[in-house]
Amino acid sequence: MATRAYILIETVVGKTTEVRAALQKVSEMTSVDVVTGPYDIIAIAEAKDLPTLGNLVSGGMHNVPGIVKTVSCLAVGP
Repeated sequence: MATRAYILIETVVGKTTEVRAALQKVSEMTSVDVVTGPYDIIAIAEAKDLPTLGNLVSGGMHNVPGIVKTVSCLAVGP
């Protein structure tokens, strides 16, 4: 069973569209939506296990220009 996370993303003002486009190219992202509220984007990512998902967030997403902050919420149910 894959490990899934909902990732709440804050972006630099004016960079939300560019960040969304970059994240949509990542194969582990199953959904990337621009939203209103305290975060600019909510993405859903799935990976084969927790270490792979962790590498995606810390090694991949944090290198995307325009991302200020992420909060990852792991799915715990089926």
